[in-house]
Amino acid sequence: MGRTRKPLRAAIIGLGRLGSRHARHLANQVQNVELVAACALDEKQLKWAQDDLGVKTIYTNYKDMIDTEDIDVIFIVAPTPFHPEMTIYAINAGLSVFCEKPLGLDLEKVDEMAEVIRSHPDQIFQSGFMRRYDDSYRYAKKIVDDGGIGNIIYMRGYGIDPISGMDSFTKFATEADSGGIFVDMNIHDIDLIRWFTGQEPVQAYGLTSNIAAPQLADIGEFETGVAQLKMDGGVIATLIGGRHAAHGNQVELEIMGSNGWLRVGEHPDLNRVTVFNENGVVRPSLQSFGERFDDAFTDEVQDFVHNVIVGKQPEVTVDDGIKALKIAKACQRSADAGKLVNGLPMRES
Repeated sequence: MGRTRKPLRAAIIGLGRLGSRHARHLANQVQNVELVAACALDEKQLKWAQDDLGVKTIYTNYKDMIDTEDIDVIFIVAPTPFHPEMTIYAINAGLSVFCEKPLGLDLEKVDEMAEVIRSHPDQIFQSGFMRRYDDSYRYAKKIVDDGGIGNIIYMRGYGIDPISGMDSFTKFATEADSGGIFVDMNIHDIDLIRWFTGQEPVQAYGLTSNIAAPQLADIGEFETGVAQLKMDGGVIATLIGGRHAAHGNQVELEIMGSNGWLRVGEHPDLNRVTVFNENGVVRPSLQSFGERFDDAFTDEVQDFVHNVIVGKQPEVTVDDGIKALKIAKACQRSADAGKLVNGLPMRES
């Protein structure tokens, strides 16, 4: 099991906001891998990959790329609804796959995807829950695992985008299915809650609103979502997703224990600088998740490359991706129906 060729030959599908970040890391920072091909529909993105990153071959059809190129691994950073079909095609072609979250939007297609992945145990599949690779979350996890705050009682996860990104999101959600506020904004928080507690949810209750962006109602989207989860070990958790942070990108996790509290990312500081001027005392804030988690994105990809070379399945499995997706969808289902959802994770009704 595992591939001995170094560097691994890699291709990427998708060169948008996140895909371009992964492509830069593969081309310039990640060791033991060479980005040899890229697939996208946007000609400007493909030209950028060639001119700025030195990618040798470009495609507009991912199947042509997989069928033609001599590659070992593929990175799937295309729109979420296409993740299952692309993963299935790549796995059946003998490739190891890194697929960004969410794994998909249609649970039947995601389940089919998982069956194909499990039927090829010698190939590596990893889902992109990069917060598990962030130094701050890892530090907090060690404190929790070592009993530093006692037993976890309550957790709260924020995922709120800058309001400056509203127009971009509206365009995206008009053209494609975002999956809803909980899938789009809180799937990382759901994964962290499962990771920190080692528990699974048994109840979910979701609420949504469009106070800050009433225009989203016209495209069936919500600007704010709040969900409560009850875990099977007794922990209670709150998820808060939104698109209205005036100051920047607010990504925060609070863990309340029986003997102490932890907060990760309480203030979205851009750096350690405090500005004193006519506006008062100001701490510049991060404006995107990419800035906040740049190192984590690099580290998760480096870990994937290492796992492929040594033939080791990753810590983040396809089951983690499926469970997070089902939980996020249950929160949205609760909000849509206005009632509690029991027995998580569960199939769509």
